[in-house]
Amino acid sequence: MLAHHIMTSDVITVGADSTVVEAADTMLRHHISGLPVVDAADNLIGILSEGDFIRRAEIGTERKRGRWLSFLVGRDRIASDFVHAYGRKVDEIMTPNPKTVNEDTPLDEIARIMESHDIKRVPVVRGKRVVGIVTRSDFLAAAAGLARNVPHPPLADEDIRRAVSEAIGQASWRPRRLNITVRDGIVTLRGVVERDHARQATIVAAENVPGVKGVLDQFCEPPAYPPPEEDLGGGDIVSLQEQPSTRDDEPLQ
Repeated sequence: MLAHHIMTSDVITVGADSTVVEAADTMLRHHISGLPVVDAADNLIGILSEGDFIRRAEIGTERKRGRWLSFLVGRDRIASDFVHAYGRKVDEIMTPNPKTVNEDTPLDEIARIMESHDIKRVPVVRGKRVVGIVTRSDFLAAAAGLARNVPHPPLADEDIRRAVSEAIGQASWRPRRLNITVRDGIVTLRGVVERDHARQATIVAAENVPGVKGVLDQFCEPPAYPPPEEDLGGGDIVSLQEQPSTRDDEPLQ
């Protein structure tokens, strides 16, 4: 899937010379958490998000630093924080030069950009013009739409068992001595798993095989090894209170 498959095309933008209050009102009115910022020629120059309103003087949340901390962060950072807390125009508090994608950018690349830069939205541009925006909620909607139950043609239990085995067989986390049985589309998994994530991954892999109606988890954890008796060389455990006395000062009987 590509950006244009899930993006919102009717993008609400805000002008760089708009006031912070106007931008906040726009976001509240349209129930959105971010706005692309455009110049007079409608070219993208920045982005404004709800995070830009956290440190604001109006609500008393501007950054307050002591003398020594102010010295450590430097004058430029202090000045930047002041502008962000007291700025009245959008271009004073926005994030300039935001990350962007084009209409044919694959979704996995957009996901990588969002994760690596810790952002919640990416404008979609054609040249410098905004033609859409992709947000995290767009991924949610796409996943929900594709994950809805789609009827699959009925498969024989043996075909399902073979498909589940292939789905799990080459994975690095596959359980040891895995046993798979299928009856009426219900998959039963037996084997030894050492990690919870491996157990979950195996179940999920089976659930994603077409024709599977349900998965029964009958995994077990590996036995403790070696057993306590083997730690003592395999001999009988003798209580210290039952051991005969060997003190030299006791008389022989």
